[in-house]
Amino acid sequence: MSRVLVTGGAGTIGSAVVRRLLADPGFEVRVSDQRPAPTWMREGCEVHTGDLRSLDEARRAIVGCTHVVHLAAIVGGIANFHKLPHTLTEVNNALYNAVLRAALDQAVERFAYVSSSMVFERAQEFPTPESHLPDCPVPLSAYGFSKLTGEVYCRAAHDEHGLPFTICRPFNAYGPGELPDDEPGIAHAVPDLIRKCLAGMDPLPIFGSGEQTRTLTHVDDIADGIVTAMASPAGLNEDFNISASDELTVAEIARVVWEACGRDPEAFELSHEASFEVDVQRRWPSVEKARTLLGWEARIGVAEGIAQTVAWLRERPELAVSTP
Repeated sequence: MSRVLVTGGAGTIGSAVVRRLLADPGFEVRVSDQRPAPTWMREGCEVHTGDLRSLDEARRAIVGCTHVVHLAAIVGGIANFHKLPHTLTEVNNALYNAVLRAALDQAVERFAYVSSSMVFERAQEFPTPESHLPDCPVPLSAYGFSKLTGEVYCRAAHDEHGLPFTICRPFNAYGPGELPDDEPGIAHAVPDLIRKCLAGMDPLPIFGSGEQTRTLTHVDDIADGIVTAMASPAGLNEDFNISASDELTVAEIARVVWEACGRDPEAFELSHEASFEVDVQRRWPSVEKARTLLGWEARIGVAEGIAQTVAWLRERPELAVSTP
């Protein structure tokens, strides 16, 4: 029996990872998160609530665990990257310091670090393979740089101390579990667009021209990819893009959301708001490495996944939105 620590396990991706692990009888799960854990998580897992920036707390969280999935970080939408550049760098690096040191002390069998597509913020090759990273310009955003730093920490711990690692880079996660935010750009694009559509906004506001591309990947697919990579011998000391394969423009995504919310397809119209200093213009990963080495690929299509997300958000009374 493997015991897996999921840091940041109460977040959107973390919760999906925990559900995926609990569905496999080969895993016991411990969650570390300072946010409240839902009832189902408290009933199915051990829960640690200490601050993982403290080495003592990180050691308490990891003791007895064979595997770590490290998700704990300051994340959010594009506005968060501009609003909190020093905070997210300070916090995320403190987490790397403590959690990686504790994992080395525990001699874990596998440390799965959940990085980000933002390490490829300035990618010049599309679809972008993992092998492009050494030639890819360093991210301009503090968030992208911070997530890349985590990858460097993993490789450094491996090179000096033999840490067995796997790096997973989710691309454009969406799905049930993430609420929109009142402040523009703090939440990710899909929940933000859904709330605007359900609130009857017309035209539908988006950031920038709408020609930017993204590769939306359902959170359940991401969770399955992370667990598959962590558990596979082929994932040892490797990095993987964990993503769907369809490149869509933001305008195309907005239309899918519009129609999933029951809005009239003929009435679809966009308004364009000024974007942020760092707004990646193209994001389209290669998924061949995960398919070849892990036998893994995303299964949930965008239309199906957005419909699920709309249904989930409609049930949230705190949104107080109208239903067209």
